[in-house]
This record gives sequence, C-alpha cells and structure tokens, in this order.
Amino acid sequence: MTTTPKFQNSLIHETSPYLLQHAHNPVDWLPWGEDAFAKARRENKLVLISIGYSSCHWCHVMEKGSFELEATADLMNTHFVCIKVDREERPDIDQLYMAAVHLMTGQGGWPLNCFVLPDKRPVYGGTYFPDNQWRLLLQQLSEAYASDPERTMQYATELAAGLTTAETWAAPQRPVVRADLDAAFKRMQAHADPVEGGGNRAPKFPMPGNSLFLLRYYHLTKNNDCLKQLRLTLDKMAHGGIYDQLGGGFARYSTDSLWKVPHFEKMLYDNAQLVSLYSEAYQLTQDPLYARIVRETLAFIKRDMTSSEGLFYSAIDADSEGEEGKYYVWKKEELIALLGNEFPLFSRLFNVNERGYWEHANYILLRATNDAAFAAKEGLSDAALADQIQGFKTVLMAARSQRPTPMLDEKVLVSWNALMIKGYVDAYRSLGDASYLQAALEAADELLKRMLQADGSLLRVFNKGMAKVDGFLDDYACLADALLALYSCTFNERWLTAAKSLTDYVLVHFPIQASSSMYYYTSDRHPEVVLRQTETQDNVIPSSNSMMARNLFQLYLYFSEEVYKNQAACMLASVRDQLLEATPWYYNWAILASQMTAVFYEVVIVGAKADSLRKEFNSHYLPNTLMAGTATDEATDLLLLQGRWQAGRTFIYVCRNQACLLPVETLEAALDLLKT
Repeated sequence: MTTTPKFQNSLIHETSPYLLQHAHNPVDWLPWGEDAFAKARRENKLVLISIGYSSCHWCHVMEKGSFELEATADLMNTHFVCIKVDREERPDIDQLYMAAVHLMTGQGGWPLNCFVLPDKRPVYGGTYFPDNQWRLLLQQLSEAYASDPERTMQYATELAAGLTTAETWAAPQRPVVRADLDAAFKRMQAHADPVEGGGNRAPKFPMPGNSLFLLRYYHLTKNNDCLKQLRLTLDKMAHGGIYDQLGGGFARYSTDSLWKVPHFEKMLYDNAQLVSLYSEAYQLTQDPLYARIVRETLAFIKRDMTSSEGLFYSAIDADSEGEEGKYYVWKKEELIALLGNEFPLFSRLFNVNERGYWEHANYILLRATNDAAFAAKEGLSDAALADQIQGFKTVLMAARSQRPTPMLDEKVLVSWNALMIKGYVDAYRSLGDASYLQAALEAADELLKRMLQADGSLLRVFNKGMAKVDGFLDDYACLADALLALYSCTFNERWLTAAKSLTDYVLVHFPIQASSSMYYYTSDRHPEVVLRQTETQDNVIPSSNSMMARNLFQLYLYFSEEVYKNQAACMLASVRDQLLEATPWYYNWAILASQMTAVFYEVVIVGAKADSLRKEFNSHYLPNTLMAGTATDEATDLLLLQGRWQAGRTFIYVCRNQACLLPVETLEAALDLLKT
C-alpha cells in the first residue's frame, strides 16, 4: 500500500533527480529563479542556496540529519528563503558560490550551503553541518541580519570585491616554450606518489588528464621515469578497489592512499575519461590489462548508464538500502556459498583476506597483480585462468543483480556525454572494435538532434523528454572536441563543420576578457548570477578554457584561419606561470603546450583506400598528429585536401604547419616520415 508523503514543496515540478529527492522535505525548497529572490526581497530575508548532486553521499546525510527534521525545517522556513540547486544542471551557480565559500573558509565541497542577500551576493557559507551546528548557525545568521543588516551588507560588498579580484587576469605572460614541458614534468613528479601511483595524498582521485600529459611527455622525450610513474598509476587503479572488479567501471575516488576503499558512486565523466586514458595507454604499451579495462568499462557503460536513445546517464549513487557500498561488497560466507570449491582460488585472486577486508565483515574485491603473473604463480595457463575468472564473474554478477540497486541519475548532460563519445572514439582507435565507433556516432547524432538549437546554441540538460538550461562553455568545448575526434575516425566533414560552428558560436557569445583572451563560462544570453566567471584551472574534468584552446589549435590546422591559432597561443601564454607552478591542476594546458611547442604533424590521406589506411594508423600511438582525408574526389572546403586527388591512387601526405612532404603510398613509409 502506497502512503501519501506528509510534505511536498515546489521541487515536485522539477526533472532533476537531486531536486526531486528533496521534494518531500518539510523545508519549503524553491528551485533557482527570480521568484525565489523576489520572495526574499518582499519578506526581507536572507536566502539559503543549498547545492549538491544526486549521488553525493554527504548530501544524503545532511538531508536525513537536518532537512527531513520538522524542527530544523521550521527554523529554515521561518527565517530564510531556501533554494535547492543541482550543481550538475547549474555549474555556473555552483562555481560562484563555491568560490565564495573558499574565500570565506579556505575549503569547499558538497553539500555546499551558502547564505546570500536577496540581490544574490554571498555573506556566509560552508559544506556539511551536523544538525546541532546547523540549527545554531541558522539562529546566529538570522539574528545578525535582523539586528544589523548594514554590517551584513558591508561584508557582502567586501566579499564580492574579493571574488571580482580573483577573476581578474593579468595580460598574457611570456609564450610557453619547449623547455617549459620539462619543468612541468618535474612539477608533476613532485606531486606524485612513487609507491601507489597517482597524487601523493589521500583521498586519492583519479586525474586522467595528469596521466594523459605523462603519455604525451613520454612520447616526446622517451623519459623512462615518466613511463614508470604513468604505468604505476594505471596498474594500481586497475587492480584496486576503486575499480569494480566484477562489473567494470571506476568509482569516484579512493578514501585512502591505496586505491582500496572507494567512495562507491560512479560518475560518467570519470569513466569516460578513464576509457580515453586506458585506450591511449594501450596504443603505446599494448598491455592487455589496459585493453581489458577499456572493454569492461564500456560494457558497464552500455549495461548500466546508456539510455534507450543511446545517450549516457550521469551517475550511480554510492548508497543502497541506506548503506554506502552495500551493493558492491561481500561477506566471506556469502562467497563460499556461491563459489563452493572454487572459493580458495577466488580468494587468492581477489584478496578475500586481510588485504581486502574493509569493515563489518565486508570485503572489497581487489587485485594484487595482473593475470599473467597470477596464472604463473598458480600453475595455470592464461586461457584456464581467463575461463575461471569469467566463471567467477558470471556467478557473482548474477547474485549481485538480485540486490537492491543504487539510484541512477538519468539526466543527460551535454558536456559529460561528449566526454563519453570521445571515450568511445578513443577505444575504437585503440582496439578497432567497430561497435565503439557506432555507439559514438549514434550518441553524437542524438545529442545534436535534441540539444542543438536553430540559432546554433546548445541546451545543457535532457531529462524526462525535456531539454533545458542554456549551455555553458564546457558543453560547447567538450562537444566540439568529441566531434573533432569523430571526424578524425570517419573523415565525414559533417562532424568537422559542426565542431567549427560550435566554436564560432563561442567566439561571438562568450565574450573574451580583453586582457587575457579567456572566455566566460556563461554566454551573453545566460541569466546572470552576481559575477560572470572564467574557468581556467583543470580539475577532474579539464577546464572549459583549456579545452577551447586545444580545439582552436586543431581548427587552425584544418581551416588555416590564423585567428584560431593566435587565440590558442594567447590563452596558453596567459596561464604560463600557473602551468609551471601547479602543473597537476593545469595539465590540459600542458598538453596543449606539448602540441604547440613540439613537432606537430598533419597526416592527409586521399584516395579510395583512405579509410583502410586510416584504420592502420589507429594502431600506432601518434598524439602529436592530426588526421584528415577523403576516399572520394568530392569538393571540400579543407585546404589540406584540395588539389591532392589522383584517380586510381591513394596518397599519404605528411605535413607540418600545412607544408607537406612528397606523398607516399604505404603506412610504413608515412611512419618513417613522422620520425623525421
């Protein structure tokens, strides 16, 4: 029998899973919008902006510990206008108030709770609060605003000035040069864990971009220390508890320094970028572990995070049945009952022992070594071990499927879907599986059909049949990057033209700061908050400006428009000091530097065999190479292709800065030219 919830607020009309989670709180939550701020002005109240996302563990904890309590809700409703924001739908709001909380407290995170004036200027904020602290804070803030509003407004003015100063960029610095890459690598090494890989801290977050920079730096320098650190990180993550050893896919982060105990939520953006990383690493090393991680992670994406339209969902919660990780961990007795006589081998393989023990008699499955080493130790052939592992997974996945599943956040975000499209393309390049390219093509078609507007703009969010929210800079930058990748693997100029159109839209509608050539995160048509911000520091996802700069550099090579190249160079010069001082957080700029300061090739394939030759190139790791081509003599706007067709012949042109060597007709001959 279904019971009617006791409470219902305005969030009941939203589509965001996170907002709907709070629709039956006793708090009178409102969605972000002018109506909420007009109410605050009428009632002369401070506004609480509470920001989180559907798979945020501590967001759930604060909801249960405070927002579901009637006494706490009464305090909030009486003294504040309360707004709930899904940070994944509105990252612009999240960025602004996160910056404010960082200025006030020196730290941030989610849930993010920021108190603002009715004019949206922040006055105080923090992250998670236990209920006794939360109620005390509510009382203190309401009393302070009622007794001395001028002081509160003065603090808001000072804080807004601080935020404005933080957004001020100096003029472009000295151009980045080749030697700067060596300094950037040394800075990256200073932050590395030489034993467990990744960064030298706990918790440990996968930072795919850091490893992608190491891949490119090794390609340029053949520095063995670089390759050693890269492979250490990839191996440790693949063998750790952060990787779902049964079902594939990576959790958000490891709570320790060993990659052992994950925070069990799974995010699309992590898995998309890790597919790209392991795909590139496989191209370089041909390590079968990396190929397996790619295949298993994409199987997880297809099984658990792909919509009927071929688009990709955002996240899977860490919790089920009110417990974090319950869906993924195992009791020893349960494993023995399921595996019988096979349990001893399984326990040695997946460390059902002190190494894998977590808490409350639960074990996290993890590996200590790769398949070949384990098979040799156990006296098994590689094929016999592979059969054993598949048998283990079949039994345990069937058992796990009977458990209550964690909540799935079904909203589709353009930027994250674009990262996943790029992941599929990279997997296709590396492994040659045509189904991966097909998945990327179908998703790109669907995304453009649903999210690209007639005026060339993008919407950001698709959920419950509805597309909404004007796109942000990361939506344009990520999608253009994915479309450029699709062109390089299909030679279909539709994708290249679409990438150029998205980029040109940004040049017009995301005004550039004249002093630094950076782009605002919001367009000129987007509803303003308090301050339009620029995003330049790379985090788990590369910054939208660094992605824009890399797209501009590629588009210059395709279309020979100097404005693109000059803009990319100016943007890179603007962050030179930050790149050298904090490389792990400017890794995508460092990757751009590796493209713009080292030798970069354009490979042009023209002729009936263009597609087959392109596929042959895919098996080689050539990160400083851009691909273009055509299998027909149809007219093209690309200068790289014009005047190169000869009937009955297929030529490969190796070019640098659009100046080409004499054509060759075989992959081997072209690869020799790429070494010159």
